[in-house]
Amino acid sequence: MQIPNENLKELLVKEGLIKADDFDQIVAESKRMGHNIADVMISRGVITKDYFNELLANYFGAARANLSSQKIDDKILNLLPEEISREKQAVAFKIEPDSSVGIAMSDPGNLETIEFLKVYLRKEIRPYLASDEDLNIGLSFYTRKGTEDYRRIIEENVAESLRSKVAGEEAAAKDLPIVAIVDNLVNYAFSSRASDIHLEILEDNLLVRYRIDGVLREIMKLPKDVHPSLTARIKLLAGLKLDEHNRPQDGRFRQNIGKDFIDIRVSIIPTFYGEKSEMRLLAATQRPLSFEELGILEDTAKVLNENIHKTFGMVLVCGPTGSGKSTTLYSVLNVLNKTGVNIVTVEDPVEYNIKYVNQVQINPAAGITFASGLRSILRQDPNIILVGEVRDGETADIAVNAALTGHLMLTTVHTNDAPTAVPRLIDMGIPPFLVSAVLNLILAQRLVGKICLNCIGSYKPDKVTLELIKRQFEDMKLEVEYKPPKILYKGKGCPQCGNIGLKGRIGIYEAMSVDDEIRKYIAGPNFSLDELRKLARKKGMISMFEDGLRKAELGMTTIDEVLRVIRE
Repeated sequence: MQIPNENLKELLVKEGLIKADDFDQIVAESKRMGHNIADVMISRGVITKDYFNELLANYFGAARANLSSQKIDDKILNLLPEEISREKQAVAFKIEPDSSVGIAMSDPGNLETIEFLKVYLRKEIRPYLASDEDLNIGLSFYTRKGTEDYRRIIEENVAESLRSKVAGEEAAAKDLPIVAIVDNLVNYAFSSRASDIHLEILEDNLLVRYRIDGVLREIMKLPKDVHPSLTARIKLLAGLKLDEHNRPQDGRFRQNIGKDFIDIRVSIIPTFYGEKSEMRLLAATQRPLSFEELGILEDTAKVLNENIHKTFGMVLVCGPTGSGKSTTLYSVLNVLNKTGVNIVTVEDPVEYNIKYVNQVQINPAAGITFASGLRSILRQDPNIILVGEVRDGETADIAVNAALTGHLMLTTVHTNDAPTAVPRLIDMGIPPFLVSAVLNLILAQRLVGKICLNCIGSYKPDKVTLELIKRQFEDMKLEVEYKPPKILYKGKGCPQCGNIGLKGRIGIYEAMSVDDEIRKYIAGPNFSLDELRKLARKKGMISMFEDGLRKAELGMTTIDEVLRVIRE
C-alpha cells in the first residue's frame, strides 16, 4: 500500500520536510537499491514511520489499528488461523457495533484480500491500517499457543529419535525426527524474537537457551542422547565437517519460516562434556534502521551526521561484543550508500548483505584476515572503507594510514567508553600524533531493553532509586548539577512482552567529536585519559549514563536497564 510518488512528493514538499530535488534523488536511490521509497526515507531520517503511517491512513481514508494500545480477545483473534493471518498480513482484532469484524491489515486497500476474508469469515469486515509494529504485535498473540505447539513437536520428535537407531553421523543428521527438532527449535526462537540459540551440553542433559532482548533465558532441557545427532544436523546445514569434534568451526545457513527467511550464523566449539552450538539469527531481508530507530537522539545524530559525511578520517564505534556496533555501522553505510561512492567492507562475518556495497568475508584458512583484506581493498579505489574490527597493531596501522590518505574509515574497537579508544589505539602501536590526526568521531554504545508500549506506566521514583542515580553520578565523577528525575516509566508486564515489561532494544550512546583542541591534547606530551575525558565533556560530550537517563525520563527504557548495562 503506497501513495503514488507524485502525490507523496507534493505532501512532503508542502510540509517542508524535503526539497523537490532531494525527493527525486531518493526516488532514484530507491529504484537503484530495490527498496521501497518510504523505507529509504525512514532509514535516512527524512520522515518517521509513525508520520508515514498517518499519511497513509489519511490518504486512503482508513483508520489506524494501533494494536499496541489494546488487547485482543482470543475468540476474535482465532477467527483467522495463524497461517492465514501471516499469509495475508491481516489480524482480526475487534467486533464492530454493526457486527462486522475489524481487521488490521498491512494494505487495507487490497480488494482481493478483503474479498477473501469476507468469504472465509462469512461476515462483513472493516479494514484498518496496521503498521509493521501493529502486525507483529497482533501476530505475537498467537505465540502462546505456538510455544506450546513447538514444545510438543520437539518432545514428540525427541522421543521418536531415541527410539530409532541410526548408524553414522551423516545418517543421524538426516534422520527425520532430528530434522524436525532443529527446524522447530529455530521456528520457536524466531517466534520468540530471540537473537541467539544456545545448545549447551551438560553432565546430565542438553540445555536449550534463547537470548531474547539481550537476556539469556532457559527454554527447555533435552535428553543428552540426542546431542550428537542435533550437533551433526547443525553442522550439515552449516556446511561444516561432521567428523571434526576437537576444533571450533564456524558456518552459516538460511532457513525459510513461512514467507520469511532468516540467515543463521553457526559457531560450534568443544567443551568439557562435548560440543556447544551457538546460532545467531539474522533477518535476511531486514531494512537498515534509521538513527532514530536505533535510539540516537537528535543532538547525537547531528554529531554523527557531521562526521560520517567527511571525505577522510576515522569514525570509531566502541563497545563490548553484542552491543549493537555492527547494526550502527550498517545504518551509517545505508546513509552513505549513494551512486557517487565506492564502498568496500572487510567483515567477520558478513551479517547483512547490502546492495552496491562490496563486502569481503574474513577467511583465515584462505589467507584473508582483516589486515590482508584491508591491504587488498585499498587497491580497489574505495571512497569509504568499513573494517569489522581493529584487533591488532597491523590492522590498526593500515586502517590509520588509509584514513589519512583520502578514505573515510569506519571501524570498531572494544573499549568501555569513547575516550578510552584513544589509549587503546596507542597501545596497539599507533603514534599519538597519528591517532590525533586521523580520528573524527568516537561513538561508544550499549543496548538496553525498550519498555513494552502495551503495558507502559509512569511512577514517581522512590528514595532508593534516586540514591542509586545520585551515586552513579558520583562514581563516574560527572561534574554536572544532579537533577533527580520526577517521573520514570516501566512496563507492568503483559502477554505481548512475556510479562517482563520490556520488548526490543535500543542503544544508549556517548559521542566524542575530535576537534583541533582535542587533537592537540592527544598528540601532546602530557596526555592523560582522565584529562581527555574532562576536555571532551567540556566540549559537550554526554556520557552513556546521562543519555540512558534521558531515555528513561522519556519512557524509552527503564532506569533499572540503564544502571544494569552501565555497571556491567
